[in-house]
Amino acid sequence: MIQNNFARLLGERLEKMTDVHKATTISRNTLTNLYYRRCKGIEFKTLDKLCRYLDCKIEDIIEYKKDKES
Repeated sequence: MIQNNFARLLGERLEKMTDVHKATTISRNTLTNLYYRRCKGIEFKTLDKLCRYLDCKIEDIIEYKKDKES
């Protein structure tokens, strides 16, 4: 299972989506969908911009966790 940690990461860092949008030029719609876990995928370019802005690794934003059933 892929887990989206974007909302948690922003909360921990007290970052506002408006600031992320202004600094990265990622659309507010994309950021909102990522924040509320409504997106089904994310572009590498978007991940790159987020990692650069938040000074983090991809694994901090999205991570793979094994299902308990597997």
